[in-house]
Amino acid sequence: MIRIIHFREKCIGCNACVELAPDRWRMSKKDGKSVLLEGEENRGIYTAVVGDDEFKINHAAARTCPTNVIKVEKMVRKS
Repeated sequence: MIRIIHFREKCIGCNACVELAPDRWRMSKKDGKSVLLEGEENRGIYTAVVGDDEFKINHAAARTCPTNVIKVEKMVRKS
């Protein structure tokens, strides 16, 4: 599993994440910022836990983000 973290407040709405990973990201018509689909909000920070199959594309979206407001991390499985 991976965790995607989006610091939405600092998003500038460049649309790069949507272009790279349209199944996980959308642009808000309300404020022009990106929205992490299925993300849960806590104090302005959105997180989504998704399958490993989404790592590569969302990691690319994070690297492309000019404001570095997207973080993607692999979760450690506890046994």
